[in-house]
Amino acid sequence: MTGSYDIPAMPDGFVWGAATAAYQIEGAVAEDGRGPSIWDTFCRRPGAVADGSSGEVACDSYHRWCDDVDLLDGLGVDAYRFSVAWPRVLPTGHGTVNKPGLEYYDRLVDALCEKGIRPFVTLYHWDLPQALEDVGGWRVRDTAEHFADYATVVAERLGDRVHDWITLNEPYVSSMVGYAEGRHAPGATEGHGALAAAHHLLVGHGLTVRALRAVQPGARVGITLNLSPAVPAGDAEADRAAADRMDLMLNRQFTDPVLGGSYPDGFERLYAGVSDLSFRRDGDLALIGAPLDFLGVNYYYRIHAADAPYEQPDPALRSAFDIGVRSATRAGVPVTDLGWPIEPHGLYETLTGLAGRFPGLPPIYVTENGVAQLREEPGADPERIRFIAEHLAAAARSGVDLRGYFYWSLLDNFEWARGYGPRFGLVHVDYPTGERTPRASYHWLRERLARRTPIGS
Repeated sequence: MTGSYDIPAMPDGFVWGAATAAYQIEGAVAEDGRGPSIWDTFCRRPGAVADGSSGEVACDSYHRWCDDVDLLDGLGVDAYRFSVAWPRVLPTGHGTVNKPGLEYYDRLVDALCEKGIRPFVTLYHWDLPQALEDVGGWRVRDTAEHFADYATVVAERLGDRVHDWITLNEPYVSSMVGYAEGRHAPGATEGHGALAAAHHLLVGHGLTVRALRAVQPGARVGITLNLSPAVPAGDAEADRAAADRMDLMLNRQFTDPVLGGSYPDGFERLYAGVSDLSFRRDGDLALIGAPLDFLGVNYYYRIHAADAPYEQPDPALRSAFDIGVRSATRAGVPVTDLGWPIEPHGLYETLTGLAGRFPGLPPIYVTENGVAQLREEPGADPERIRFIAEHLAAAARSGVDLRGYFYWSLLDNFEWARGYGPRFGLVHVDYPTGERTPRASYHWLRERLARRTPIGS
């Protein structure tokens, strides 16, 4: 069954990779001087995580990183996207550097380079030091300044070997899901605070682009945005308007400042009464919109948006997440075990849509794309093979300047508020023992990568 699926030929230099994130795989949350993060705190909140778990041990990659580098090498990928844990490097978010924390990433980068695997380092994948959250978190501008200082510390240590940097992973999730919806750390349900967090994340991105280039003039710097085409769930005008609101909040709120140097039309109107936007400063948009070397795109599914009444009709009491939209299901659209629509064409729409809206669009890497299963078996996973093949084909058809593809994830891992139920990995992890077992999808991709033929070769 799986033999009929293949990967498309890509141009010479195309980067094939796999991705992980620190809090989801490392464990060792209280070892070697690491400070607590907002996720350590959030996971202790009753009911915050579906199975009551945390990233305290996760995949124990802090101790088993050699095994994971060997898995990458065996897979035959060109690159590995991983994140650095801010509280492991600066336990309180600023001040004294924790040398053992930096040394961990130093060893990991050395091992990757020895195997010929190119490190793509994400500097922020949601694990804000709790000490910074205690004084306002991303709601306050100081956190953006501290983020740039932290990035400088990491770049000064790793920049002789790391040339590809991602400032933020999915600022939408960090801000709107974390500070407005409350489903992720820090678990806040705010309006003004969430919008301030979204803006300050982007300011932190801009400051960090500047900081990285000051340390390493030849650095390749980008940001990763999670993008989902928002399409009307039905033919009614109300659903079309709902899709537009969802597109603005999820996509354009981030793409337009980063790639176009402005907030989108309708932004102030959408959030009228929720926030006075007093956190904005002159010069912020120029900082946020500094030219990038690449854009990272995380794509999982399209959103079928339906109009829904506001849960809180008083705008002053309404969170920024409540924009009168609900996600719907459409007949005939297959879904994953998580209920996410499987629509590879949505990746094509995402990529071509970006190219159409932003004429100066930088090169793109698909930095996450994957499918979760809720069953335990380590072996056959034909659904994952089909998912990868069909999404790669859609990306290849887009015609954009696509430079690479990273599957999410190398390993089964701690999937945030969903705990350990969803399994995205090419490699099965037995959590009680930490044993890794490559799935059929791992072997399938390894075989295809071993015999790939670049276009024009």
